[in-house]
Amino acid sequence: MTRTLCALAALIAFVGTPTVPFTALAQPVADFYRGKTISIYVGFPPAGGYDIYARMMAPYFARHIPGNPTITIMNMVGGSGVRAASYISNVTAQDGTSLGLFLDTTTIGKVLGGPGDFDPVKLQWIGRIASTDSVAMVWHTAPAQTVEEAKRIEIAMAVTQPGTSTSMIAAALNDLVGTKFKLVRGYQGSPGMALAMERGEVHAMGGMSWDAVKTTKQDWLTGKKARALYTFGMRRLADLPDVPALVDLAIDDQSRTILSLIGGGAEVGRALVAEPGTPPERTAVLRKAFMEAMNDPAFLADTKKRNLIVEPLSGSEVQKLIASAVATPAALVNRAKRYVGGAGK
Repeated sequence: MTRTLCALAALIAFVGTPTVPFTALAQPVADFYRGKTISIYVGFPPAGGYDIYARMMAPYFARHIPGNPTITIMNMVGGSGVRAASYISNVTAQDGTSLGLFLDTTTIGKVLGGPGDFDPVKLQWIGRIASTDSVAMVWHTAPAQTVEEAKRIEIAMAVTQPGTSTSMIAAALNDLVGTKFKLVRGYQGSPGMALAMERGEVHAMGGMSWDAVKTTKQDWLTGKKARALYTFGMRRLADLPDVPALVDLAIDDQSRTILSLIGGGAEVGRALVAEPGTPPERTAVLRKAFMEAMNDPAFLADTKKRNLIVEPLSGSEVQKLIASAVATPAALVNRAKRYVGGAGK
């Protein structure tokens, strides 16, 4: 065991030293990936924010991976990523040819006792494309147009499965803050929730990427058809300075702490992850290729043209965020667990 740990430490030191040539490590990885296909399992249907980012990133990522493998996008709907995380943990070859891109709070949901046969810490985190700037939206005909009004007036809100961010956050707000969101669960992603809101089946939707709103729902903004209720995470968005962040809605220290935990997935964001059994040398090369793709001038020009935000974070830094979430004190976790199964609805 000691010999293995020493070898791993040496590998990490080697990869992390910019003055040491990467060729010795990359060459056998190039031999492995040459002629192969990497599948990225996106936990949402096509046209949502995660899918948009995956398809934008994939060709640039492929160019920087030694061996230049083909990358295909596989939309694996189910639990907003729980199915995909379980799949790459237990079914795929565990060789670095299956990656995942799923909901930022898939890890938080698992920490809080949510479903799925996977271990967030054992997954090999490759890197974050961008933090998750998501917003809850309300239709212009809804009887409540703000969170304060929703404390007095019930509105129906479309959300995804229990244990996902849209469901947990809305349930927590009902319980901790006193909102009267009537949660309509079971939607597979933001496209379905958006369509339900547009059709008048619900008054609001529990969450959609702000980038996706700007790129696919411009008519909502220009026609004043929908407005943001609140943003996920710890900060307000520059585009929406008057829309409260999740922690702004807290009414005391306890609610602020719990909302901070539930909203913590925004920092993990749209993060690419590899199978837990991926060999360390391939994880290292994939992480390097990912960061090179994130800084590729052509990629940055392409994302700018499409109004997509890029806020990269290295795989090792994402891995630390995941470990920190898993290490949350038990008392706090137990208090927040009630929202995974739907308490506060």
